[in-house]
Amino acid sequence: MIGIKSAGEVIPEKCKEVKDMKLSTKGRYGLRAVLDLAVHADEETVALSQIAERQGISVNYLEQLVAKLKKAGIVNGVRGAQGGYMLAIPAEQISIGAILRALEGDLNPVDCSAMNIGDTSCSNSDLCVTKYVWKRINDSINEAVDGIMLSELVEENKKVIVDKGTMDAKARQACGK
Repeated sequence: MIGIKSAGEVIPEKCKEVKDMKLSTKGRYGLRAVLDLAVHADEETVALSQIAERQGISVNYLEQLVAKLKKAGIVNGVRGAQGGYMLAIPAEQISIGAILRALEGDLNPVDCSAMNIGDTSCSNSDLCVTKYVWKRINDSINEAVDGIMLSELVEENKKVIVDKGTMDAKARQACGK
């Protein structure tokens, strides 16, 4: 069996390999929060309430996300009146992949035990050629997110702000304001 489904065929639960490929709010909001910290890295620390306000994310949810990011060594917390959060290491050393894995866990969109060396839980691994497709997809996703550094997003953010400022100025001129 090579795992091809014909119309009307029911695939046994153990053979269902593809999971939902969308990132959850943990990954999306967490990445926004880390980017916010990186953009405001010139400040000593950033309060979660400030991130929450700028990003439109609840403080309670941010606390959960930051706990995962602290555990992964991506952010540090500082207690006290002037407390808050900051990046634990420079943005140039933090890949987007590291952030997303800290928040989401494994990023592979396909769970295929045949790809895991020594895993014998798939009775069809010797006959399944689709495992090569799943491996290439998984590798491509991981390579893509590991190849983007947080510092690149900070630079993109600066460009967006400049472009937005230019657009706002043009809009004011066009409106005579």
